[in-house]
Amino acid sequence: MLNKYARAFFTRVLTPFAALLLRLGVSPDAVTLIGTAGVMAGALVFFPMGEFFWGTIVITIFVFSDLVDGNMARQAGISSRWGAFLDSTLDRVADGAVFAGFALWYAGSGDNDMMCAVAIFCLASGQVVSYTKARGESIGLPVAVNGLVERAERLVISLVAAGLAGLHGFGVPGIQILLPIALWAVAAGSLVTLVQRVVTVRRESAEADAAAARGGTAGTAEQGSEAAQ
Repeated sequence: MLNKYARAFFTRVLTPFAALLLRLGVSPDAVTLIGTAGVMAGALVFFPMGEFFWGTIVITIFVFSDLVDGNMARQAGISSRWGAFLDSTLDRVADGAVFAGFALWYAGSGDNDMMCAVAIFCLASGQVVSYTKARGESIGLPVAVNGLVERAERLVISLVAAGLAGLHGFGVPGIQILLPIALWAVAAGSLVTLVQRVVTVRRESAEADAAAARGGTAGTAEQGSEAAQ
C-alpha cells in the first residue's frame, strides 16, 4: 500500500531534481549505484555502533535514489531491462544491509541474541518475499497479491523506529524499545506476506495447469474430429 501511494507522491516531488541530474550529465545507473552505496554505508557503519539516529538520516537521504533513477530513465526515454534488473538487484542488497546492521548491533554492543535472530529473520524473509513474486512472474503467473508488508513497509517501519530509538542518545528515556517492537512487527508481517504469496502462487499455478489441461483436451478432441472426417 505504501509502495503504491508514497511512490507516486515522491516521484512527482523528485521530478525536478531528476531533471537537474540529467542536465548535469548524471546517468540513472550512477544514481542507483551511489544510492545503494550510501544506504550500505549508513546501515553498516552507523547501526553496528548504535548510532541509529544518524544512520537513519544517511539511509533516508540515499534511499530516495530508488525513485530518482527510474524517474531519470523515463524522462530521458532510456528505460531498459538492464536498468530494471540493476535497480531491483541493488534494492535487495540495500535491504539486506539495513537488517544486517541491526543484527550486527545486537550481536555486539546491543548484546541481545534473540533480537539478533529476529533481525536476521527480517533480512532473510524480506529476500524470500521478493523472490516469491519474481519467481512466480518468471513462470508466467500474475502473482496478483501484494501482501501485508512489502518492501516500502519494511523500510518505513524499521527506519522510523530506528531513528526514534536513536533519540535515546540525546536523552529521550525509554524510546529505544521502539526498535525491537518494530523488528518483531516486520518479522511477523513478512511471514504473513510470504504465506500470502505462496498461497497465491499455488492457486494461480493450479488454475493455469487446469486451463492448459482443458486446452489440451479440446485440441485432442478437435484432432479426433478432423481425423474422422
